[in-house]
Parts: sequence; C-alpha cells; structure tokens
Amino acid sequence: MFKLYLTALKSLAMKETNRYLRIWVQTLVPPVITTSLYFIIFGKMIGGRIGNMGGFSYMQFIVPGLIMMSAITSSYSNVSSSFFSQKFQKNIEELLVAPVPTHVIIWGFIIGGVGRSLIVGTLVSAVSLLFVPLQVHSWLIVILTLVMTAILFSLAGLINGVYAKSFDDISIVPTFVLQPLTYLGGVFYSISMLPPFWQAVSKINPIVYMISGFRYGFLGIVDTPIISSIAILVLFIVVLYTLCYYLISKGRGLRS
Repeated sequence: MFKLYLTALKSLAMKETNRYLRIWVQTLVPPVITTSLYFIIFGKMIGGRIGNMGGFSYMQFIVPGLIMMSAITSSYSNVSSSFFSQKFQKNIEELLVAPVPTHVIIWGFIIGGVGRSLIVGTLVSAVSLLFVPLQVHSWLIVILTLVMTAILFSLAGLINGVYAKSFDDISIVPTFVLQPLTYLGGVFYSISMLPPFWQAVSKINPIVYMISGFRYGFLGIVDTPIISSIAILVLFIVVLYTLCYYLISKGRGLRS
C-alpha cells in the first residue's frame, strides 16, 4: 500500500513539475527579469545614496529580501493557479475519487510549488552575483528558511485555489494581501529604522520573520530573533496544512 501511495505522490509531483517547466518562459523568466530591475533601480541607482545598512552595502542588504520575495510569489502562484485550473477543468474530481490519502494530494502540489520556488530563488541568486559577491553566513538557515517559506506559501496557494470560483479570484490575494505584506516585510529596509510604534506593527506581519531569518542566513544580521522566525514558520505551516487537509478531505468548494 505504501508503494502505491509513493507512486501516486511521484506521479502528481512530476505532473506539477512538468507543468511549470513546460511553460518556463512564463513561470521562471519573469521573476528573474523583475528582480533584475529591482537590483538596477534600488541597488545601483538608489543604493549608492543610501549608503551602508547593518554594516553592509544597500545592494547586499536587499539581495536576501528580493530572493525571498521571488520565492514567495512563485510558490504561491504555482499552486493556486494549478489547483484552480484542475478544479475548473473538473480534473480534480479524479484525485478526489482516487484511492490515495489526502496527504498525498497536498504534498503533490507542495512539491510542485517548492520546486518552482527553489529554481526561481537559485536563478535570482545567480543574477545577484552580477551586482554583489555571494556571502553566506549559514547555509543551513538559508536552505531551511527558503524551503519552509516555500512550503508555507504553497499551502496558502492551495487554500486560495480551493476557495477560488474564477480565475480572477486567484489574483486577488496576491495583489491586495501578499504583495503589500511582502513590500512591508523588510525587503528594502530594516524595521529597526522605524519608530517603536511602527516596529511593533511590523512584527504583526509574518513575512517580516521569514525575510529576517533568510537575511540572517546570508548576512548574519536580524530584525527578529532567528528562533522566532523558525517558530513562526512552523506554526503557520501546521495551521495551514491542517486547514488544507480539512478542506480537501471534506471536499469543501470541490464537489458540486
């Protein structure tokens, strides 16, 4: 039985992976181009006037945040669009009636989202080498925070795909929720620069902890304790995974 489940997981994961690799011009290239523009505009043109931040050049400071921002967007959009497309085309019904656990379905989509996120993160990191030298304080923290963040936003994208009733619905959350939270998550600045009140407000934003943890992996500097970043990631992953399991196992928004 375990071998059957493993085969099902492998098949679903390969299907999700082939999906974004087949249209790589749409899924992998745009984040790299967008991030390159950020490097040029904020790093080269504006960064020179800002000076150092946290003991590093402004370009070095924003690199981890830009990598994380690309990874978050990629994992979220990959799963939300893929899941809704299958629901829209009624293909999801084949998964629901298949003799495989809900965990297999969830992890199949997660693997697709994480895979795309890691590829985009690697490509953006490669582009950053054109502007600044690679500096890594802890590879363990870099990989751990990136993978956990990709899993978290893959789960969030899956929830969006479950509730979405039209293709417009899968763009509402990224545009009006995810993008603002990411920009206010410390990508382009350190929250320690803010007044005490706004520092407290910023710490309500979970993305602050993810970017802070990822930046620690590269530069060794943090806005929040690294243990807080890991704890927040674990907590949100558990909560969203539980919600995904409930929604899919009960067929909420899936069965007509």
